[in-house]
Amino acid sequence: MKVFAGNSNRHLADAICSYLNVPVGKASVRRFADQEIFVEIQENVRGEDVFVVQSTSFPTNDHLMELLIMIDAFRRSSAKRITAVLPYFGYARQDRRASGRTPISAKLVANLITEAGADRVMTLDLHAGQIQGFFDIPTDNLMAAPILARDVKDHYDLQNVMVVSPDVGGVVRARALAKRLDCQLAIVDKRRERAGESEVMNIIGDVTGKDCILIDDIVDSGGTLCNAAEALLKSGATSVTAYITHGVLSGGAVARVSSSKLRELVITDSIQPTTAVQSAPNIRVVSTAALLGEAINRTALEQSVSSLFD
Repeated sequence: MKVFAGNSNRHLADAICSYLNVPVGKASVRRFADQEIFVEIQENVRGEDVFVVQSTSFPTNDHLMELLIMIDAFRRSSAKRITAVLPYFGYARQDRRASGRTPISAKLVANLITEAGADRVMTLDLHAGQIQGFFDIPTDNLMAAPILARDVKDHYDLQNVMVVSPDVGGVVRARALAKRLDCQLAIVDKRRERAGESEVMNIIGDVTGKDCILIDDIVDSGGTLCNAAEALLKSGATSVTAYITHGVLSGGAVARVSSSKLRELVITDSIQPTTAVQSAPNIRVVSTAALLGEAINRTALEQSVSSLFD
């Protein structure tokens, strides 16, 4: 087994290799003067079980091309099996045709990864579970729920916790966390007027006196979470904390969260935290290295991965 990394999330790759007690594979991923990407694998991988850790986060297209070119390099270097480990799978929100004459980009990216030469894909909390079916190769969709649930248990009195879905579409995810914590569930009913904006309409459930835990897979602009937090506090909640797997946090999201009524925003390191995220007073990052490392180890040993979440 050999683990390599692109440039998108080297800190996570280093932490995964530390968990596995293996060195990060030697590879050069650099750019020519015109920004064309060049990859050189600097050690023998013939007959090896290779894992490539690369989140397709900002700049999304650059990191995606790095991944594709790395996979091609390993395939042409006679690696026995290539597993693309994508802690964050970009383009996942384009998983259907929301209107006429639009693409299904998540399927296109799945095709690109497969055609580049990947034999398996491992990812974390896909935006929609059906994206697994977009790949024509085995795909493991890991869940961050055990990590987030453990953190909630460490910081809250579970008797006073209520798990909240920020929208109707996230009820399944919120229900799963509520079941793990043996807590009650509430739902924020919202209406989105246009892309990037949301208006909270109603709270389904009694949150009076509760420490509310908002759970979702992606936080981008942060508007939904901030609006939901304000609505929950107006409805009598004691505090509101958001637990999100992928901290995209584009544009002015960090400033918006920092000035919001959220007690805390907890995200994972599936996307490498920026300097702004690291210095924000109410944003905290939890590590997924042990989860991804154990999944990689079990895959290499041909052991069950799904049993991690039993």
